[in-house]
Amino acid sequence: MAWNEPGKNGQNDPWNRKRQSGKSPLDDALNRLKSLLGKLGHGPGSILTGVLVLLAVGLVLSCYTIIGARQTGVVLRFGEYSRTLAPGFHLKLPQPIESVTKVEATRIRSVSDKVSMLTKDENIITIDFTVQYQVDDSRKYLFSLDDPDGTIGAAAEAAVRSVIGSSDMDQILSAAGASLVSEAQVALQKTLDGYDSGLRVTEVSFQNVSPPNEVKDAFDDVNNAREDKQSIENGALAYASKVVPVARGDAARIAAEAAGYKAARIARAQGDTTGFDLILTQYKAAPDVTRKRLWLETVEQVMADNPKVIDGSDGRNIINLPALQGAAAAPDTSSATVGAIVPVTAPAPASSNAADKGTQP
Repeated sequence: MAWNEPGKNGQNDPWNRKRQSGKSPLDDALNRLKSLLGKLGHGPGSILTGVLVLLAVGLVLSCYTIIGARQTGVVLRFGEYSRTLAPGFHLKLPQPIESVTKVEATRIRSVSDKVSMLTKDENIITIDFTVQYQVDDSRKYLFSLDDPDGTIGAAAEAAVRSVIGSSDMDQILSAAGASLVSEAQVALQKTLDGYDSGLRVTEVSFQNVSPPNEVKDAFDDVNNAREDKQSIENGALAYASKVVPVARGDAARIAAEAAGYKAARIARAQGDTTGFDLILTQYKAAPDVTRKRLWLETVEQVMADNPKVIDGSDGRNIINLPALQGAAAAPDTSSATVGAIVPVTAPAPASSNAADKGTQP
């Protein structure tokens, strides 16, 4: 049986207290609360007690704070900076002693603008730029700038103007424009650091960099011509990279051949000189014999492929040659017959090994 159902003892609750018929325990709790509030509302002491209770509850609730994962908390004590709180649960002094201002530290903020600027070569150009930044120091962000977005927008425009104003139109429209973006980001960050803003620039980008519409066609022609120039230069470089190595190889080969020919000629000349020196030594020792030997060696070289036979013994020696020797080299035998003996008048030395060379008795 449920505790709130009437039993044999009548209208008793689980604590054996009698209650009026048809009323629940919730009604009893509400009645007691009303009676307590009624007591607090009667008399000066009761009102003061209620106020003190409310103040105590408020103080207890203001003694802690919870900082989100993407936030940082800046604590002010009597309006003066005290400390910075990291994400998480923190205790603090109750208000109005300490108050906490939460800052979205990791959120990426952005500022965009479209401006017309004058380049270094006095041309007008229109640029859409976007700056993305985030809070790097929450204290400086809260107390150094009244309008962070407005300040960074003005600083970004000044930085972009300084970079564009120091560059030519061709440099801005060409691939070198990427370096201008980096220069603008560095200049903007330097300006914000000078303001002690507590902001960090994460990215600067240029969109729709174009000349005015009145001269857009002319600039398009210039860009097309620049692309054609680049294409021709690339083709020339490719041709050079193909031809130059071949030419260098040919040059190296010719130089190597020339060096080899030079070395051969020098070696041959040195050999001839050495041979001449040896002959000169022999000539000085025996002039007649050396002269005869040189004459015979020269005649032997000259007549090596000649079918005629020269006999220097005044016909005293008969040289029998094969019938076919020398016939292929000199088929014409009208002036002499193969194997013929041709008398030759020549001085015969008294004793010479070279004189009897190639003869038979």
